Amino acid sequence: MADSPDRLRVLTLNCWGLKFLSDDHGPRLTHIGSLIANSPDPPQIVCLQECWTAADYDSIRTQTLSILPHGKFYHSGIFGGGLAILSKWPIEESSMVRYPLNGRPTAFFRGDWFVGKGVAHARILLPKGDTMDREFIEVFCTHLHAPYEKEPHDSYICHRTAQAWEIAKLMKGALLRGSLVVAAGDFNMLPDSLAHKLISTHGHAQDVWKVLHPDSSVGAWEDEVERRRGKPCPTAEYNIKHNGITCDSVLNTWRWGKQVRKRLRKEDIKGDMHAEDPRGKRLDYIFYSHMDRGEGSWAVEDAEVGMLGRHPELRCSLSDHFSVEATFTRTTAQNGQAQPHTPNSASNPVPRLPDPTHSSHLTFLPLTTYTEILHMISLYTAREHSQRRLRLSHLCLQLCISIGCLIAIWWSPHAYVSFILMLVSTFGLAAGVVDGLIGGLFVGSEERALREFEWEIGNARAWAGACGGERGGERGRRVVDDEVHVRHGA
Repeated sequence: MADSPDRLRVLTLNCWGLKFLSDDHGPRLTHIGSLIANSPDPPQIVCLQECWTAADYDSIRTQTLSILPHGKFYHSGIFGGGLAILSKWPIEESSMVRYPLNGRPTAFFRGDWFVGKGVAHARILLPKGDTMDREFIEVFCTHLHAPYEKEPHDSYICHRTAQAWEIAKLMKGALLRGSLVVAAGDFNMLPDSLAHKLISTHGHAQDVWKVLHPDSSVGAWEDEVERRRGKPCPTAEYNIKHNGITCDSVLNTWRWGKQVRKRLRKEDIKGDMHAEDPRGKRLDYIFYSHMDRGEGSWAVEDAEVGMLGRHPELRCSLSDHFSVEATFTRTTAQNGQAQPHTPNSASNPVPRLPDPTHSSHLTFLPLTTYTEILHMISLYTAREHSQRRLRLSHLCLQLCISIGCLIAIWWSPHAYVSFILMLVSTFGLAAGVVDGLIGGLFVGSEERALREFEWEIGNARAWAGACGGERGGERGRRVVDDEVHVRHGA
């Protein structure tokens, strides 16, 4: 076999390829595949989100087979998860892990629950001279629950935070297996949000953009969290090059008005790189981690926002997101220090991650952060308790109304009155049964998932409190057993 590669290039993109809903998704995704295949510095791993149809995936696969001969289209939910992973090297095994908390079926107009969002996982075998000592990259591709309101007032923030916790656990498990871990996708979160902190800390992972640009924005300029930093409104160019903006950029044609977009069919309207960009934010990320056992490790060399171009005929942006692309280089141990193979990575070294198998290297968030998450879970649990009671009450009410309508038919003076009563009884009872099933089955399932999430966060909080000073394992276990968690509905 060939020697293991010393350079790795990763690309992630939300393709916005919803069937029937995304404009021109076929030609756009076809051109995305062409750009990947003809890139002067082609990626070896590609993570795609919102690639909903097999036809669009096949189009990209066909064009990229020469550089990415291995790939997997992941199936999930009622309409599919929209996730895909392409690789230069063989995928030894893969899995699709659905999130326990993933939206609500009543929000059918949003669709998060129906697509079964989760984590697409691929264990990729790297080529290596010694086949007895195999090396793997474990890739996680995901698309977290969409934010429909701004944090912290987003009604789905509990779901997205729980999803971040789930992928963090998967990433940590891969790290403990000794793999190079790469997690990429549309995380629908802002830098330094609760979800971001959970992935960074409990996933033992690093956000490549934050490593290279530690002073980059923590939200859109118009968001309160970013305004508190006192920075001037950035230009589109600054947002792209320094803040890593991938969504809601003034350069993206899908954020323009409908009349302007219609003109694109006839004329090529250029975006202004120097225009102010108050709404642009970073929602797409590449995280990575690798356990350094003294035999060398990986460092991030470069990261950039890509796919900024337009479709040649349609003149529209290729997606409503831009891509994130990162390059990693392998380092070798020389004289007790990690030396990068390339000069560029020397100027941007990544701090080596500690070995998480040692209790002395356990990392935790501040106790107040865990308390904040527990409070959030408690509030959301109380909301779901209320929703369950209302839905079950609606079922009981509709049963009474239906029985009343059937009785009233006996004394109905006219046939049309009987017809109206039957109509009210039938449709009302149907609505009540659906509401009752949602309240009795779905909300019950959601509450159980919330209890699991609450216990795990409480457990992490107990370990953080016990190990913060002494980092003692036995003491941590005793505190976990005695930990008093936030009561449901409190």
